[in-house]
Amino acid sequence: MKIQAIIPSAGIGSRLKALILKPLVMLDGKPIFIYCLETFESCSLIDSMIVVANSNGIEDFKVAIKESGLKKIKAVVSGGKERFDSVRNGLRQVDVDTDIVLIHDGARPFVSVDLVEKCIKTAEESSAAIAAVAVKSTIKLVDLKSMTVERTLDRTKLWDTQTPQVFKKDIIVKAYDNMLQKNPTDDATLVEQMGAKVKIVEGSYDNIKITTPEDLRLAELLLMAKGKE
Repeated sequence: MKIQAIIPSAGIGSRLKALILKPLVMLDGKPIFIYCLETFESCSLIDSMIVVANSNGIEDFKVAIKESGLKKIKAVVSGGKERFDSVRNGLRQVDVDTDIVLIHDGARPFVSVDLVEKCIKTAEESSAAIAAVAVKSTIKLVDLKSMTVERTLDRTKLWDTQTPQVFKKDIIVKAYDNMLQKNPTDDATLVEQMGAKVKIVEGSYDNIKITTPEDLRLAELLLMAKGKE
């Protein structure tokens, strides 16, 4: 069973208000995107990784990877305008004999080996698996024109999706080749639209995506807490 990971990390991070590309922002002395690569490096189930970087900083990504001493990097390739463009570029680098493809956002530094392994094993059994956590808040469906509540959604059925999202290679390649949505916000959406079932694997509330300055401060606090464990 050959498993490759694609790490889309091409975002500029405008909402983070950083002076450099978001994945290259330092978190406790290390670029954000390096954290998840180190997790995949230590996971015995992952054979290799494909990093999809912003073309304006691709050499900086390569330098950061070299300095980190990572050995499982197969390729560092340029991303596209949107996230799905970047994932598609990564899929083009996947080996012919690969069985499983794992996709994980480079802006989620705190993914664990345990979660990675659970998602992979679930995908092996059911073809598609994604990490997600139960929604804590009460969610309202709103009419955006009038900004009035249309209805309150049943929170017990709502899950907040994360990455990793893991698929049998043939399924995710077919989903991207036959995109039914113009700009999907995650990879599983395309698989769902083909009629395939996607299994939920319970993720972690620590598996945050760094998007805003507040997220970066939370990440720093999480690192401090992990250091005290």
